[in-house]
Amino acid sequence: MYPFKEGCFAPRNGWYVAAFSHELRRELLSRWILNEPVVMYRTEAGEAVALDGRCPHRHFPLGKGCLKGDEIQCGYHGIRFGADGQCTHIPSQQKVPGSYRIKKYPIAERGEWVFIWPGDPQDADEALLPDLDASGYGDPSFRFKPFYALEVEGRYQLLNDNLLDLTHLAYLHGTSIGVDDNASTPEQREERENVFKSRRYMKNAPIPPSQQGQYGYDGPVDRVAGMDFYFPGFHAGLDEIKMPDDHPTRGGEQLSALRVFHAVTPGKRDTTNYFFGMGGAMSDEEFDGAREYLRPVIEEDVMATREIEKMLTTIGYEPKELMIASDAGGVRARRKLQAMMDREEGES
Repeated sequence: MYPFKEGCFAPRNGWYVAAFSHELRRELLSRWILNEPVVMYRTEAGEAVALDGRCPHRHFPLGKGCLKGDEIQCGYHGIRFGADGQCTHIPSQQKVPGSYRIKKYPIAERGEWVFIWPGDPQDADEALLPDLDASGYGDPSFRFKPFYALEVEGRYQLLNDNLLDLTHLAYLHGTSIGVDDNASTPEQREERENVFKSRRYMKNAPIPPSQQGQYGYDGPVDRVAGMDFYFPGFHAGLDEIKMPDDHPTRGGEQLSALRVFHAVTPGKRDTTNYFFGMGGAMSDEEFDGAREYLRPVIEEDVMATREIEKMLTTIGYEPKELMIASDAGGVRARRKLQAMMDREEGES
């Protein structure tokens, strides 16, 4: 399945974001993750739970049922399952077979993120979770706000590709957050075991249109923009703007230091769960303003993903890409994701 080998679309053994923490409450939340239905909720003690979202009796969606204490009751025939996935009650019979159960997924909460491990539970190593402290969470002045949780009509790798090639900021987002330097400045890359890092150091670049008029200065600035991609679907970005070093009175002054977070989680084979949030030393008013001006920016990425998915689906075959220099990082990331899927196939 484009852009991977036939039959491949996402690794299973990895931590993906299933929800923002505030989304999990004392009611059922349903999402498709890795082409499987998942139902999530919090127990009366506040523990996050993620279970198979399909009743094994007649395959009715458990998210259409209800909670009875910490147990899910199927809305079709009243069969109940505990927070461990074990069936606890079948109204039409007295005996409950010990084998009658549904899958429980490993869950890890970090900050405002709820991560899920869709693959083999025995491989769910929390050391593989994204390093949030490296993205600012360890700074006492850092604050994070979740902005949007979206279901995007497009396969998950299209959004990964979008975030792995930030030259598109100059054009897809040219009227808001992007400038020509996002495309023309060389990219510096660093690849580690579980993360791919990208940086662009822009000197004497224009202030992005969305930030003009905010600093009492709209001249050239020095800017650092980049993204850390934690495999298989978490992108932690940064955008820092300073006065140019050669400014006579304000040289090197920090104007802004923003952190953006994109969690890209496969839904169905042709849909993606997309979670976006922002962090920094910002006031509530600044967060509210950012939430509004970034809404159409995120919609531009959603539009691009949706249109490419429509193109791929309609032409009905795997097209060949004519690569350019800025694809280098994205191609390396694709190869690692394919290697993860190949390893899972070999183990199975």
